[in-house]
Amino acid sequence: MARRLLPATTLRLFNRRFNSTVSTATVLQTLKPEPAALTIVDLDDHRKLFASVSTSKLLRSSINLGLTSNETFVDFGMWVMNSRLMETSLVRDVILKTVKHTMFEHFCAGETTEEAGECVRKIHDAGLRGMLVYAVEHTSDNTGCDRNLEGFLRCVEFSKSLPPSVSFVIAKITAICPISLLRRVSDLLRWQYKDPSFNLPWKLHTLPIFSTSSPLYHTLQKPPPLTPEEELDLELAHQRLQKLCQKCVQENMPLLIDAEDTSLQPAIDYFTYSSAIKHNRDGNPIVYGTVQAYLKDAKERLFMASKAAEKLGVPMGFKLVRGAYMSSETESASSLGYDSPIHNSIDETHACYNDCAGFMLERIANGNDAVVFATHNIDSGKLAACRARNLGIQKGNRRLEFAQLYGMSDALSFGLRNAGFQVSKYLPYGPVDMVMPYLLRRAEENRGLLSTSNIDRVLIWKELKRRIKSLEFGR
Repeated sequence: MARRLLPATTLRLFNRRFNSTVSTATVLQTLKPEPAALTIVDLDDHRKLFASVSTSKLLRSSINLGLTSNETFVDFGMWVMNSRLMETSLVRDVILKTVKHTMFEHFCAGETTEEAGECVRKIHDAGLRGMLVYAVEHTSDNTGCDRNLEGFLRCVEFSKSLPPSVSFVIAKITAICPISLLRRVSDLLRWQYKDPSFNLPWKLHTLPIFSTSSPLYHTLQKPPPLTPEEELDLELAHQRLQKLCQKCVQENMPLLIDAEDTSLQPAIDYFTYSSAIKHNRDGNPIVYGTVQAYLKDAKERLFMASKAAEKLGVPMGFKLVRGAYMSSETESASSLGYDSPIHNSIDETHACYNDCAGFMLERIANGNDAVVFATHNIDSGKLAACRARNLGIQKGNRRLEFAQLYGMSDALSFGLRNAGFQVSKYLPYGPVDMVMPYLLRRAEENRGLLSTSNIDRVLIWKELKRRIKSLEFGR
């Protein structure tokens, strides 16, 4: 039996039944990185960190990170992208070409599967793995959903021709199910949680989706049942996801389902968990869900879903993130007169993330579940690495993966790689105009990750100066 690293008091808090009288703040236990964590992941030796990166690549990274960290530049760029200037063909072409050779090349793997494959090979040579992301956004009709499914299937098929360093294929339920239907399904699921007698004849077996602290204010009145047309569309969406899951099982390629905002997340979890129950077999989690630690109910939902899957004999995989919809979530709750579903402080979010990470590492050490720690937070990365080492989780354990966005937090990625952990980069690809919404979000997120971005820029600049002084221009 693996040794427990978490204090007994924390484990009792995590494992006992939650109730509505206990606030999230009471449950959270802020866990500080141990001194050993500082030595497991070394981010001080910039020469060692960037040994596999060419000087030209470092220079481009320094410029792009500097630009996307500039508030004025980002605001102007987002204004241009959303303005009527994009309706003028000539101006649009100039803007897209400029974006392609700046932000796109920095944050994306290419426009085609071939370009994405070349990017996978490059990061493979640098000791990293790749998560392939066919970067489509949500759609509103079945024709768009069918088109997006074909793109996801091509992505899985193409992964066979690449180095084994392709770790996951990423998909969005909003790309294969009309978003209006996802809202309807989420409303119905929320109402059934409020009133268990409310019958949903189309509902498949799933894992717990809600907790006592989950936001239910999106559904204030009893919703009407799905129409026959909506039930047919729901069945078509299930068929699309099952086809994708079956392809992933066939190729033994894990499928990671991205999270969305809380108005849609119940339906996304429903799709994810019902598919996991069907396809996650023989100790091999193929379908992974995503837990957003900035939500007050994240820890409880993670615990409940994991325990329910264990009772069913279903190996479950989760990606743990902080979350990317903070402003819209808070504004939505405020407009309805409710408290935000987001933690009250960044420290509470950090504590929730670290507690969830500790819980998942305990389960991995004891042979259960799998996790992807998607984080740009250096303290969280170091703390998880320290916990994994102390729990005896071996290097190369396929159930443990760290991940960062391509073009961001490279120092943390290389530091974790050098410490012996599996590290992936999130690699979106597709035509520039199709990937534009993704790029706008990256620019917005990078403003919220200034501390991590600054660390990367400082270390990159130190390494560039070292190479200039020693005349190392060959790399």
